[in-house]
Amino acid sequence: MHLKEADLKDFLRKYSVAMILLIMIIALSLFSWRFLRPSNLINISLQTSIVAIVAIGMTFTILTGGIDLSVGSVVALSGALASGFIVRNGFPLYSAITLALLIGVGIGMLNGLLIVKGNIPPFVATLAVMAIARGLTLVYTQGRPISGMGDDFVYWGSGKIGLLPVPVLILIIVLILSYIVLRHTQFGLYVYAIGGNEETARLAGINNDRSKISVYMISSFTASLAGILLTARLWSAQPNAGVGLELEAIAATVLGGTSLMGGYGGTGGTVAGAFIMGVLANGLNLLEISAYSQRVIKGVIFILAVMFDIYTKKEKKKG
Repeated sequence: MHLKEADLKDFLRKYSVAMILLIMIIALSLFSWRFLRPSNLINISLQTSIVAIVAIGMTFTILTGGIDLSVGSVVALSGALASGFIVRNGFPLYSAITLALLIGVGIGMLNGLLIVKGNIPPFVATLAVMAIARGLTLVYTQGRPISGMGDDFVYWGSGKIGLLPVPVLILIIVLILSYIVLRHTQFGLYVYAIGGNEETARLAGINNDRSKISVYMISSFTASLAGILLTARLWSAQPNAGVGLELEAIAATVLGGTSLMGGYGGTGGTVAGAFIMGVLANGLNLLEISAYSQRVIKGVIFILAVMFDIYTKKEKKKG
């Protein structure tokens, strides 16, 4: 009996996110006939892809027991820089995108260095960098949108390959690569080890500092990529893009089963968590629930997800 109970808990921890997503889809399809329309499902996927890409990078930092609050500002800055390089400086498309991505990775390196060399807690370090990156965005754009990047740029946010929007296809690629890195590389093993017990990881010969800097660089890279895709989708770089996106990415990561205490989780669950949020937001809109009420509902769901994370972590320690 005890074995069956343990098996049930293990099953729920592994597949609860997928089950919740499936139940939500079934329920919403019953309440609104418009929910399962192909155009609506594609719309959900397109809107969710940006959050999911950011959340994949966030997962790396949370797995180490850290957090990255700068991602929303990096989204805005990268989009603004890529657009500005094309419109103001006449850079070729891929040169502009590459440079914007490199600057984003540089911001991630700054986060990592502040944390491991400056001994600043991740929350404080990334909060400060969030303010800096947002300020730089406003200075660079002068508080005004940048548009006129051309159809080739817009394609990355609005184009399709077959039935799949380009951002959704990029999400799939990022998900596959992140899964391989976390589950089938030595670096992935280091990430889980640091999150599980940092001192034990150090004694085992793992270079904690290098690994931590790397995860923040990955987080900023995915944020930069998402920022470029978002800018392409909106046809312009908005100075206030990505405001609050860090909270959505954290929520998706936690909903997806990644422990805020580090050491447990994965990017597959994170993407499922992002789709739970996307499906919920879309369903509430279809059911004509007010935007104010939606905020309350999302907040309650996030609290429940954190409580579930704490409970399962305790149960795992007991086992």
